[in-house]
Formats: sequence, C-alpha cells, structure tokens
Amino acid sequence: MSDTQISESIIHQLPPEISNKIAAGEVIQRPASVVKELLDNAIDAGADQLKILIQNAGRTLIQVTDNGCGMSKEDLPLCFERHATSKIHSVDDLFKIRTLGFRGEAMASIASVSQVTVKTKRAEDENGWEFEVWGGEEREIKPTATDNGTTIAVRNLFFNVPARRQFLKTDVTELRHILRTVQYAALANTDVAFYVEADGDIIYDLPIQDLNQRVTQIFGSSYKASLIEFGEETSYVKIHGFASDPKLAKKSRGEQFLFVNGRPFQHRYLTHVILSLYDAWTRNNEYPFYALFFDIDPSKVDVNVHPSKMEVKFEDERSVIQLARSVVNRALNKHFQVPDIQDDEDIFLSGSQSKGFDSGFSFNPPKTSRGSDGGLQISSRINTGDSSVKGRGDEFAGRLYSRKENDSSNFSFGDENSQKTERSVSKTVTQDKGFWQLHNTYILTQTRTGMTVIDQHLAHKRIIFEKAINATEEALPSTQQLLFAQTLELSASDYTLLKELHSIIQRMGFSVQLLSGNTAMINGVPADIEIGNEEEVLVSMLHQYQDLGQKIKLEAREKLAIAFASKAAIPRGKKLSQEEMESLVDQLFACEQPYLDPLKKPTISYIPLDELQARFR
Repeated sequence: MSDTQISESIIHQLPPEISNKIAAGEVIQRPASVVKELLDNAIDAGADQLKILIQNAGRTLIQVTDNGCGMSKEDLPLCFERHATSKIHSVDDLFKIRTLGFRGEAMASIASVSQVTVKTKRAEDENGWEFEVWGGEEREIKPTATDNGTTIAVRNLFFNVPARRQFLKTDVTELRHILRTVQYAALANTDVAFYVEADGDIIYDLPIQDLNQRVTQIFGSSYKASLIEFGEETSYVKIHGFASDPKLAKKSRGEQFLFVNGRPFQHRYLTHVILSLYDAWTRNNEYPFYALFFDIDPSKVDVNVHPSKMEVKFEDERSVIQLARSVVNRALNKHFQVPDIQDDEDIFLSGSQSKGFDSGFSFNPPKTSRGSDGGLQISSRINTGDSSVKGRGDEFAGRLYSRKENDSSNFSFGDENSQKTERSVSKTVTQDKGFWQLHNTYILTQTRTGMTVIDQHLAHKRIIFEKAINATEEALPSTQQLLFAQTLELSASDYTLLKELHSIIQRMGFSVQLLSGNTAMINGVPADIEIGNEEEVLVSMLHQYQDLGQKIKLEAREKLAIAFASKAAIPRGKKLSQEEMESLVDQLFACEQPYLDPLKKPTISYIPLDELQARFR
C-alpha cells in the first residue's frame, strides 16, 4: 500500500448545501416550523403589525410582512449564513436569552429547502433591498421600492427534497399546525397586531388588545364570560394567565398553552399537573383551555435545550411546578366556591346520584339535564322503524337466546321441584328473552349455554357507526330538519376542518351551511341526534376526529363516523326500558361486526354456565 493511500483521510468537511439541509431537517419539520421562525424574527425586530399569507397550507407560499426595524444591504446576505445572528454577542448571552430566535440557523435552513425572496427597508434608508436565495443558491441583491420593515416570501417548500414533501400531512392538518403556531405567538404578544389569510380567506384579524380580548377573538365569544383569571408573584417567578370554565373542555388537545418569558414551551409533567386540577369537574379525555405565563430571570431558565426551542429547563423546576399548581388550583376553587343551596340529589357524580356532604360549599360540575325521574337524559335514540334490521336481529338473537327443554347444558338444582321450576323459567325465556340492566351500564341476558353481558355504550357505538358509514354511500341520506336553524361560531382551526370534511358530514345526514367569519348554520341532523344537542355533537365530532387522526390510520369518513358514534351513542349510566334494551340488542346482532365496537373493543362478553357453576362448588 502506497504512502499516498495511507495518508488519505476518510473524514471530510461537508459542503454548505448538505450541512444546511441536515440542519433544516432538525429546524424545519413542516410549514408551521417556517411560520414560527419568521414570526420569531419579526417580533424580535420590534414589529407591532404582522401580516401572514398562506397558500396550500404553506406548500406553495408562506409570506410574513412586518413593520420592524428592517435590514441594510450588508445585513441581507449575512442573515442567510449559518450561525450569523444579531442577538448573541458573548457566551454569557446564552445564559440570559431574552429574544425568541438566537441560533442563527433558521434562515439558512429555510433557504436551503425552498425559494426565498426578501424585501426589506430601514426607516433611515431612501430605498429598500431585494434578495433571493433558491435552494441555498444566492442571487443578486437589487434595490426595490417597499415599505419600512421586512417581507419574507417562502415558496415551494421542500421543492428540492421531495422525500420530505411527500411526508407532509393533509392540507387541513398542516394548516391546523400553522394556526396553532400563530395562536402561540398571538397569545404571547398581545401588543402586536396579527392578520392571517389562507387561500384568500381571512382567518384572523387581531388588533392590539389585552389578553382576555385576544383569547375571546381567537377561540370564540363563548370564552368571554368563562375565563378564570389567576396570578401570583414571588421573588423567583411571576405566574399569571387564564383558564377556562370546565364546561368549555374539549375532547381533543390543542388549547393548552405554556409560556416562559414570552416564549412558548412544552412540559409534559406540568401539563399533567394542570389538567389533573380539573378532574373534579371534567370527564376522562376532556381538555380545558388554559394559557399559563411564567416571567422569570433568564439566567434561571435554559431555553437552548432542543433545536425547535420548545423545551426548557428551570433551575428550580420543583418550585415552579408547585407554585403553578397552587395558583391555578386556588383560582378554580374560588370560581366554584358558592353557597350550597341545592338539594342533596342535585349533586351528580359518575352517572349516578350521590348524597350531599356538609363542607360549607359545593363543587358543581357542569349542569346535566335530567328527566322527571332524576335519571340522566341522553341525546341519543334507539330507532326501531327498520323492519329489515329487526328481522335480521331476531334471527341472530333467536339462535343465541333460545333454550330447549332437553338441552344438556340445563342447570340442575338437584331435586324434582327445582327442575320443574327451571324448565318453567326456560320456557319463559324462550318466549321473552329477558333483559336486565346492571348499574345502568351493562345489559345482562340468559343464553342457551350461559349468560351474555353487553356494554350498552359500545354496542350502540357499533350500531351508529355502521348506520353512518352506510349513509355516506346513499344518494339521499336521512336527515331530520330543524324547526329553527342553529348558527354555530367555531374557532379558525375547527372551521377549516369543517370545510375539509363538509361533503362527508353532509352525506352522513347533517345539513350544514358554511358562512363567513368562521360560522356555520345547522339546518338538519341525522336521526340519531336528539333535537337540541346538534351543536355540541358537531363540535365534539370535529375534536374527536382530530384526536383520532393522531392515533389511527383510517379513511376520513371512517374516523368521522367513529367520532359521530362516540358522541351520539347512549352513555354508560343511562337507564333503559325493556323495549329499548331489546331493540338495541336486535340492532347490534343485525350489524356486520356485532362483537366489536369501531375501535375494536369488545361489545359482548360471554360467561359460560360451567364457569358460573364452578363459583358455587
């Protein structure tokens, strides 16, 4: 082997175009990442007016215009160099960061995977400058006429990295991530006006306003009278913000916000602590809104933990979490601490009635309507009008329930009189299936060889799911028209999702008209929804659809049908009559897959007779 071969190095310096693409993989994960970096830079530049334009969920165009300080001709090429920044001057600055962006990687990363055009002008300059960088390749800087501030247009994101572009989600999903990024920035910077337009539709037009007004304008007028304010200041940290009344809790995450020194961050344990404070007033898998702000000495918190800058480390994390728990808990208790003037029977927990307790005040969960008998009124129906379904259900159920007098599996009590009694009961069950409800949750019935236990909620979910799927395949789905149309105000992300799913929702039996200003009008609903509950069902469907999209891979109509069935199905805790139980069981056995709910949970549990006999030996 020659000396030349021995001395050859296998390690070499990566060219800038490759290293920038690698960095882009860490910093720029999706269009929302670009929006975040551009907003951070605009806010750091002192802007108080921001305009964001989006096309094709950021695939085609992301443009951010600000009225900040602008850049000089000399600054323009430098802002696209890696690790070039105006925000860090010494090592000490890393431990007292007060700006949103500071690493100097964002613009270089964005420019390496897109076509970027920058127009900028400082107030003291006579003219502005325009600069283009396409896929990391810099072009000529030229003078241009533009307003004070900076406009950055990012076109054709990932045009030179097709594999990354292929792994982007649907437009509605990517746009939802963009809107959440804007929500973070808008909540943290109420002294900045935000205008957001997507494909020609105005999503947000937020003036400079206080936090209460901004929350209401972003998430809807229903939040106006339902926000719980809290605040506390110690020598170490100041905490303030808003939480929502539990009645506004949603089935999907997305309205929980944490900030430290104006910077959004994520913290699993802190999120768990705050949500657990709502356990007394919310059901499982319900998520209330909150926006929690921490103001702390920058030297006491490390924000340089992850390339996305969404994770932070507190010097005294335990104290911060304990104080947050105490402040929010005290605000919630104060909100619910009212004189106990209700009857004992008005305290309703876990689907059953509970006697009151003498504590000086009562914790009052959101009101739930009741019938005259005190039972919970559920917005659902068990329809029995379809004779073909009933006939098919009778056929299946007949095979399951009927017992012959000479069946060898008959249980013998040991004496002749008891055997006569057993045969008499058997004959009665053959004529009347005999259903019993356990804890208003499970339907028990005797079968030929044992006992069957049916979960009424999961069973009804299967029934409604199949009906909803079948409805999407019909030319004219069954719809019950409302006497008075209901106008529904949605958040921007919910309205965007409704537009995406509108055709499927219509085929399922909803009659929904899309209006301007993130509002919709409900004119009709499927037969399985009780009139008066249509708004709640539709909004809940959208939230659960989002949640399902993160967990399972199904067609849009299947996820929507699951979301609809989950909301419309009779709940556990609902008392059913004999006729309702029989109808439900008949319809269940008429389903194509009666033994599993749409999420593959068992609807039926069978207990053989010999297993019951073994318990008495």
